[in-house]
Amino acid sequence: MSIAVIGAGSWGTAVAALLGGKGIDVQLWARETEIAEGINAVHRNPLYLKDIELPARVVATHEIDEALNGVTAVVMVTPSHGVRGTAETMLPHISNTLPIVNLSKGVERGSDMRMTQVLEDVLGNCARLAALSGPNHAEEVSKQVPSATVIAAYDESVGRMFQDLFMSPTFRVYTNPDVVGVELCAACKNVVAVAAGLSDGLGYGDNTKATLMTRGLAEMARLGAKLGANPLTFMGLAGVGDLIATCTSRHSRNRGLGEHIARGGTIESYAEETHMVAEGATSCISVDDLAHREGLELPITHQVRAILYEGASPLTGGEMLMGRAAKDELHGMGIVVDEEA
Repeated sequence: MSIAVIGAGSWGTAVAALLGGKGIDVQLWARETEIAEGINAVHRNPLYLKDIELPARVVATHEIDEALNGVTAVVMVTPSHGVRGTAETMLPHISNTLPIVNLSKGVERGSDMRMTQVLEDVLGNCARLAALSGPNHAEEVSKQVPSATVIAAYDESVGRMFQDLFMSPTFRVYTNPDVVGVELCAACKNVVAVAAGLSDGLGYGDNTKATLMTRGLAEMARLGAKLGANPLTFMGLAGVGDLIATCTSRHSRNRGLGEHIARGGTIESYAEETHMVAEGATSCISVDDLAHREGLELPITHQVRAILYEGASPLTGGEMLMGRAAKDELHGMGIVVDEEA
């Protein structure tokens, strides 16, 4: 078996290490020539997860046709804003039945498409597509810290195939047929994590962060219910599990971005310091737009967008959230409450 891993950032590097460690041949595509050359020379990524030695079965290239040559399946690990362009580059080099699993977390700006919808739009045949999401920090997965994740696929056999591919003694994989819910969880939780980071940067406490996380989860579930997702997905690994990890971990780039902004930094300065993409910075726009298209209000998402792009103060944003009109806690989440109980 030979697998193409498309994207050699932190998550792509961790996935390559995981698969290569299982004895699978990995053809890792890096956009930057120096990353590919560094990996092939010393079995380490010179920019991301530098302390992780990659298995000998991992071979890197900056030519996408080489990465895709003769592979059994494709693992997409590019930033969400690059999925469409990367898929267009892949199109001449793959068949329309080659299984593809997407690990990018976002909603495409402008089209409001989830990532597998973008892949279907470019590559066709959604039956061979899947999405992977869960509380999976690359730093921990690469060091074989016990972790778990979810594979959501349109076709059950594709989901099972990717489940077998990724499953290892330290990386437990579950399947879930709810592609819509898993992908929405992946995109929305990053925005909530930015809000959690803003709270940290302002010096607020556990009460504030817990409130943001639970009300953020309500926003996620409300959007999911509107778009036909299973509400239980938001209680699982891709939902509350990933939300906890992303809002609380020192590894979380989205939480780190929020903290950086609250302390006077910018999106640009954070990217320059970390060399990483915080997906929440894009998703706060695309998820907010998607919600407005569906006639929904996501107040936390909207305030994160206003703070990051419209000059709103983090303090003012918090005051606006706290000052909103009183609501029923389960409002809009597709949950029926027995008022006689």
